[in-house]
Amino acid sequence: MTITNPISIADLIAQKARTHPDLDVLTFESNGDCGGGDEIRTYRQLWENGRKIAAGLRTIGVRPGMRIALLLQNHPEFVEMMVAAALVGAVLVPIDPRTRGQKLAFMLRDSGCSGAVCAAYSSEGLAEAAHECPDLGWVAMVDAAMAPAGLKGFPLADWLAAPLPDPPIESAVTDPAQAMELMYTSGTTGDPKGIVIPHARFMAVAAGNAAIFGFRADDRPYTGLSLTHGNAQFITLGTSLWMGLRAVISRRFTKSRLWPIVRAHGCTVFNLLGGMVTAIYSEPERGDDAYNPVRRVISAGMPAALWEQFARRFDVEIFEFFGAMEGGMTTHPVGEGPIGSCGRVAPGQVAKVIDEQGNDVPPGTPGEIVFRLADGPWPPVQYHNQPEASARKVVDGWLHSGDIVTMDADGWVFFQYRKGGGIRRNGDFINPAFVERALAEHPAIDDVFVYGVPAAGGAPGEKDVVAAIVPKGDPDPQAILRWARKRLEANMAPTYVQIVTEIPKTASEKPQERFLLQMFADDASSVHTLQGEQA
Repeated sequence: MTITNPISIADLIAQKARTHPDLDVLTFESNGDCGGGDEIRTYRQLWENGRKIAAGLRTIGVRPGMRIALLLQNHPEFVEMMVAAALVGAVLVPIDPRTRGQKLAFMLRDSGCSGAVCAAYSSEGLAEAAHECPDLGWVAMVDAAMAPAGLKGFPLADWLAAPLPDPPIESAVTDPAQAMELMYTSGTTGDPKGIVIPHARFMAVAAGNAAIFGFRADDRPYTGLSLTHGNAQFITLGTSLWMGLRAVISRRFTKSRLWPIVRAHGCTVFNLLGGMVTAIYSEPERGDDAYNPVRRVISAGMPAALWEQFARRFDVEIFEFFGAMEGGMTTHPVGEGPIGSCGRVAPGQVAKVIDEQGNDVPPGTPGEIVFRLADGPWPPVQYHNQPEASARKVVDGWLHSGDIVTMDADGWVFFQYRKGGGIRRNGDFINPAFVERALAEHPAIDDVFVYGVPAAGGAPGEKDVVAAIVPKGDPDPQAILRWARKRLEANMAPTYVQIVTEIPKTASEKPQERFLLQMFADDASSVHTLQGEQA
């Protein structure tokens, strides 16, 4: 499909609506539990719905530069909001709809969102956070749920039922360097940071992914990862919209339905994160496991121990990569390099591994991986409202990833862990402080410290979450685990509760994780996981 230098996603969809209006480019698979069947969007529908939503946004006063939170699972309206926001020049703030409490309030407040788009499943969390966010004034609902109290509510269906705006709305994005999104980091060592994503970045990645990941013109991609995550948005959505690949996107990932979905829709490529691999592989073996249309799995964190078995059992190719929203990438093409490596530096970039003083380290020695463009310095990275953090990210033309790796003599990179601590789980870096804050509110917990242990599934760099607690009286670990599940987003909920008489601390009251790790290994009776959990 011929494309003429689109500046934004709105320009891209407008062009495709003219050349391939009726191509069913996106199929939103409902997971069978969302009150209906699949929802299909053609380029024409995306373009028309995007313009209608843009008209609605203008009627409530949304102007260029204003920020809008997206607290949505993978609905068609998520993509239509991306088109609409580009038309009015608004900046989207995608937030995992499971996010709640202080973390959600911080992101809404820090970004200065004037409004939000949510559904029934995220409205309660929005209501809890809204009173701490004075700039938040309105909410658009994708379903029939009531708007949270104190916010002006607008049913998105009313905007979509309106006629197309006349005269047509012209895109407000005239400079590709304009901000498209603020995508927040996981907040490993402090509050999350909002990465400013310009329109140029989204369009460049969408255009370049075919060559990087080996997409073919007849591929049909699938993902169940959230569109609030860069993996699904940049790899599956962006590439599919650019190439016209007829992507299938589930409302959410469900391991037991992965293979039925890709078989039903004839999907040939899907992407996953390391923590998902073991979950998929742990499903009972079936005689038809290898009988599926998938030719390639794009993986970030494939455990070395499962790499070859996974490929053989499901008869798929494994394309491994490492990347971050701020930039920097390694790729491991199919059939090349050692098993367990996340690849070598991507074309057009150079990388090296350095120690704390900035000196290059010998091959095989752990250190931070830093990146530079092959033809010059790495462009500045902008964190919203954080000029000092922005300045630290790119130093002397080198992008500092914050990730500790080893690199062998041939340039193959092996991920180790995230610099500065934190817990890497399913590709996200979890800030233990948010988990500790929630658990500290439990009436039966006197003290708590949250840390990570190597993931039981063996994904490199991935960890399971442990909540070490000092209880009040006789604790019920099962009740505590269930309590945490109801109050934390799924990826942050503890895998284990560890009952201790005290949290070992230094003289300066800093918890000593190494002692808890030793107790975790030595005293199985003190460690509890949720019983009767459904996989």
